[in-house]
Amino acid sequence: MKNLSEVTSFYLSDYYGMENTKPAYFCLFLIIYVTIITENVVLIAVVYREKSLHEPMYLLLCNLAVNGLYGSSALLPALLNKLLSHSYEISLPLCQVQIYAIHTFAITEFTILAVMSYDRYLAICYPLVYHAIMSHRLVKLIVFMWFYPMLAFFSLFIFTLQLRYCDRTIEKVYCMNYLLVRLACTDTFVVNIVGLLSVVLYTIPQLIMIFYSYAHILKICLMSFSRSRLKALRTCIPHLLAISNYSIGCFLEIAQSRFNVSHLSYEAKLFLSLYFLIFPAILNPAIYGLSVQVMRAQLFKMFSRYK
Repeated sequence: MKNLSEVTSFYLSDYYGMENTKPAYFCLFLIIYVTIITENVVLIAVVYREKSLHEPMYLLLCNLAVNGLYGSSALLPALLNKLLSHSYEISLPLCQVQIYAIHTFAITEFTILAVMSYDRYLAICYPLVYHAIMSHRLVKLIVFMWFYPMLAFFSLFIFTLQLRYCDRTIEKVYCMNYLLVRLACTDTFVVNIVGLLSVVLYTIPQLIMIFYSYAHILKICLMSFSRSRLKALRTCIPHLLAISNYSIGCFLEIAQSRFNVSHLSYEAKLFLSLYFLIFPAILNPAIYGLSVQVMRAQLFKMFSRYK
């Protein structure tokens, strides 16, 4: 049995499935990362440059874009580096940093989406006082969106930091908290219980906010004229698509990690495990850029200046 002083790094075993096609995978993930950076930076730049977009909805969208950059940067630079190297080891400190970044990205994404649902609820249900309420609360909500996930996950992660490890193999291309806990020499019952309670803490408040907001939005829509109803629903479609995209990613990650998917190909399992870190960051800017008329107009105006 190994002790803590001996286990200072881990093997990310899923990289071995890329051995024969490293150049292809490197080009694919490089294109994905450049696309994510370009899309999200352009979206932030459009909102920053155009004063007509200095509205709570678009400022929250900028936070979603920043979080997409944060989450993808927790994965893709390290993944690209591993594909260029001959070693698939990751040091314990870097593994811990990656765990913290990936998990806080996931919680922050869900929290931002929940706050955006609250924004849509106020805009549709209380249009006359929407700007007054949001101008007063926006800064507090943004601070909450970022600090709550950081502090909430650290309350769980502090238990992981104290564990002793007896194995070095992580069956993924990145580190995850539950995988690191499984490698521990010591009894992890308390950590597992805290982990289950933490999942409730990370998801239930956001779910309540989303369901509460859309229950009231639906009620208002049912009571409104058809034209007003369509206009209200149209403003919610991009947000609902973003929530659906993120939920699909979380479901695929849980399915790939917690259930037996040995019958699937390596490529399929890799796709399932990476979806929640890649596709929200790629699709969210596209969803809002193409679905929201104001964003389309401002994007067209911005790029037409450079022709």
